[in-house]
Amino acid sequence: MNTLFKQTLTASILSSMIAGTAFAAPAEAPPVFVKRVADALISRLKADHAKLQSNPASVNAIVKQNLDPYVDAQSFTRIVMGTYAAPQNSTAQQRAAFEHNLRQSLVQNYGSALAKYSNQSYSLRPYKPTGGAFPVVTIDFVNQGQKTPVSFQLTDSNSQWKIRNINVAGIDLGLQFRNQFAATVKRNGGNIDKAIATFKPDADAAVKK
Repeated sequence: MNTLFKQTLTASILSSMIAGTAFAAPAEAPPVFVKRVADALISRLKADHAKLQSNPASVNAIVKQNLDPYVDAQSFTRIVMGTYAAPQNSTAQQRAAFEHNLRQSLVQNYGSALAKYSNQSYSLRPYKPTGGAFPVVTIDFVNQGQKTPVSFQLTDSNSQWKIRNINVAGIDLGLQFRNQFAATVKRNGGNIDKAIATFKPDADAAVKK
């Protein structure tokens, strides 16, 4: 086998592998993914209901195990940082620190909300593909007759669906947290490091907007 043929064959194989990887899509349909995650999370909340009543903070472990792995933290970080996520406005170290702090804060936010769970019912809305890059799946949570729609915007992360943003009752949490972070930067005189260290996203305030 001559050298030119070997090079051509190698290039062909590599191109096929790259193309196959680039166009691989998650095998799971978006609504199936969201329902699977929601069912597992709610089942765990039900199983640990008595424990949560005596120790609400223990719900944080449930969030870390049953929700956090399915969140695309990097995408959500870029959404919340907004223009500050651009390389000219922050360093890689600052973005990593922000992602870490944001993730910890979100666990506490979601934990606080889920600790109040008391057998509310929920149902998946009929899924309507839009053909866009970020599918949206909506679940209606019903508590004492009041229905709250929660929409999960997904992204394809290495052929696995992950949640990149959440909309609660028409309120875009990513956008609201972005506004909160921008206000934090302003309060700190434009000092990104101080803003990152002190930023605490407030989900309750965001939803009440």
